[in-house]
This record gives sequence, C-alpha cells and structure tokens, in this order.
Amino acid sequence: MVRESLLKEMAEDVAAVDGVVAVALGGSRARGTHRTDSDFDLGVYYDRGRLDLLALEDLAHRWSGRHVDIAAPGGWGPWVDGGAWLTVDGSDIDWIFRDVARVREQCLRAQRGEYGFHSQPGHPFGFLDVAYAGEAATAVPLSDVRGVLADLRDLVTPYPEALRAAMIDGLWQVDFLLDAAVKGAKRGDAVYVALCSAHAVLMVAHAWHAAASEWVTNEKALALHVAELPIDSRAFTQTVTIALANLGQKPTDLASVIFDLKAMPRPNADTRP
Repeated sequence: MVRESLLKEMAEDVAAVDGVVAVALGGSRARGTHRTDSDFDLGVYYDRGRLDLLALEDLAHRWSGRHVDIAAPGGWGPWVDGGAWLTVDGSDIDWIFRDVARVREQCLRAQRGEYGFHSQPGHPFGFLDVAYAGEAATAVPLSDVRGVLADLRDLVTPYPEALRAAMIDGLWQVDFLLDAAVKGAKRGDAVYVALCSAHAVLMVAHAWHAAASEWVTNEKALALHVAELPIDSRAFTQTVTIALANLGQKPTDLASVIFDLKAMPRPNADTRP
C-alpha cells in the first residue's frame, strides 16, 4: 500500500516539472469511497502550452522503475485529457492532466448553472463538463504553492445553487427518453430500450446528487451512490436496479420496465437534505 508520505513526495516531484502548477489527490480516495484495491488518482494541473512531457516521462520512469508512456493533453480524448498510468510499490497511481484554465472555466459555468454531457471514451453516458469543478471542490491538495487549487475550490464552495436548480430543471428530458423507449418496446428492441432507460436513470441520479449538493466526478456507481446521499431519495436506487435487472426481451416485458421507470422517484425544486 502506498504511504501518504510517498504520495506527497511524488506530488512535489511532479509539481517541480515546468508547466505544472499544482497536484491533488482525487477520485474515490479523495472522497473516502475507495476500496482497498482502488487506484490513486493524482490530478496534475498545468498551464496550457507549457507542460514538459519529456520531464514527466523521465520522472515516471524513475518512480516506477520502467518506461511509462505519457499521453499528451487530448491523448485520452477531449475531456479526460491525458496523463500516465504508473505502478509504484504494487499500487496503481494514475497521473491525470487538467488544464487549469479549462478547469476554471468549468467552475465559472457551474456557478452560473451551466453544464453539459460530452462524448468521451470510457464514459457511456457522457462526460459531465462541470465534473472539473467537482474535482476542484473535492480533491485533496498535495502540492499547491501558488494557491491555485484553493482559489478554484473557493469558486464552487458551497455547491452552486444555480447548478442544483439547473440539474433538476433538466429532468424534463427523462420522460422524453422514456417516451422514445416506448416505440422501441413495441418492436421488441431491447437494446434501444436499455439505452434510453439507462440514460434516463443516470440523468435522475445526477439530479439527486445535485439536490443533495453533492458533486459528481464519475458516472461509475452513480445510481448506487444515490442510496448513500444525505437525502430521502425514496428508494430510487432499489427501484431502478430492479427495473433494469428485469428488462426482458418481449414487448410486454420492455413496456413494463418503462412503466416502472416513469414512476421512479425524482427530486424537485423543493427537495432538500
């Protein structure tokens, strides 16, 4: 298991690379929802156009004892950006690049109640752009000499009321999706119904997190985590889990699932922790 002192030492090394302005522990480790085998995610915040990739490659080699490929910004897609996967003392440590100007932009959008979901490999629902703001709000700074992470956190703490309202207002799309699924059910198109249903469920899960003023930084286990929120979600997780587990293939089975999902518990403007 990686020691906290080792992570701190690594963060200081990374922060010394030209272009890097701060390093933070993110992901489940920062939120306290990790498993014993969870990766360590280090957010590497950098100034656009200045990141010394060769220095980072050399540093990754020294820490892991082997060659490590560095994915340049954009190398992992438009939103996950880039970084590297290291194994140190038997633990997986991920360096994840974050363009600090882009993160600030998303923090300001979150303040205004603006958000969107974008196509990104590894994110079947879509990457939530203001997840950058959520990372800034929940990450544990390991090296922040210039106070960059502290300033970003101040922009989105507490959770923006405008974003909370926008996420809940956006739930009109849920019935739009489920009404479309009805047409697929009549044809016995289980794949299309599953796609519409899963998207509808995750949209509501996002809204439940917003209602509880809880940041979402990853869609994995998102519906499951609703049950752990400090809010009465009226058995949302149980309802949607049972519904999707019983999708079936026949038009009548598919229609029954859609009927159940139309009744899934949803937050509204008055829902509070």
